Amino acid sequence: MTSSTAIYVATQAEELKAVRRRQEFVSKLIVYALLFLGAAIFILPLVVMVSTSLKSYTEVNSYPPTFLPTRLVPSNYVEAWNYKNTQFPRWTLNTLFLIVTIVPGVVISASLCAYGFARLKFPGRNIWFILVLASLMLPSQVTLIPLYILFYKLGWLNTFAPLIVPTWFGGGAINIFLLRQFFMQIPRELDEAATIDGASHLTIWWRIYMPLARPALISVALLTVLGIWNDFLGPFIYLSNPDNFTLALGLNVFRTLFPTVPRTDYIMAISTLMVLPMIVMFLLAQRYIVQGFVTSGIKG
Repeated sequence: MTSSTAIYVATQAEELKAVRRRQEFVSKLIVYALLFLGAAIFILPLVVMVSTSLKSYTEVNSYPPTFLPTRLVPSNYVEAWNYKNTQFPRWTLNTLFLIVTIVPGVVISASLCAYGFARLKFPGRNIWFILVLASLMLPSQVTLIPLYILFYKLGWLNTFAPLIVPTWFGGGAINIFLLRQFFMQIPRELDEAATIDGASHLTIWWRIYMPLARPALISVALLTVLGIWNDFLGPFIYLSNPDNFTLALGLNVFRTLFPTVPRTDYIMAISTLMVLPMIVMFLLAQRYIVQGFVTSGIKG
């Protein structure tokens, strides 16, 4: 190969690399632009909510509407929180009480069921697991009336029992499925070694599977907290005493206090206070959530 041919080949290779770099740059630019557009679409309602919560009552009802407040009014949060005929501190404590009592039940019962489906051999195991997954396609409204009648017969209406007790018996089909997939990836050699040492299934579940499944357990716990925090239907059906209301139910009550002249600034302020803890929780724990789902074999 002559020197001129070598130079030509080298030049063509450099041009090809430059073309590939430009193509990669353009493709990345398109991907990032689409991601930015999608993020903006999802974030825009949150920005509008926070912006409205910081506006004065006059500016909220002005026309044409403004996107950002001309004057910040942070007192909306204090006034809305302490508004008459509301009990936001008590409703917050009620919600936290449900979280503290429900999350352990979901984690423990779901992990026990998942361990049974993943490691125990019993007649009809696969059929029972399919039935558990099939329950995901059953709308909650289908069982609403039978459950209401059951809890009425038990005298549990207007108490937290209908919201707490069922979570200690199964933990939810999606949680069982998630933990079962995680447990299936744990080597069976650990079970065999523990069995040789005389460990029972409960010991293996508690001392081996639970520590190893921490990412999946954290994912289940966080998703459960999010569900409790946003749950409106359950408290609405079973709770009638305002002293027992949760935040989701209390926010709806707060909205009805302004039937003629809505105080959108107050409503947005309370909504922001409700959303903020969940955003902080997700930002702090998103690594565990992603790790729990990916390790369980559930990928987006």
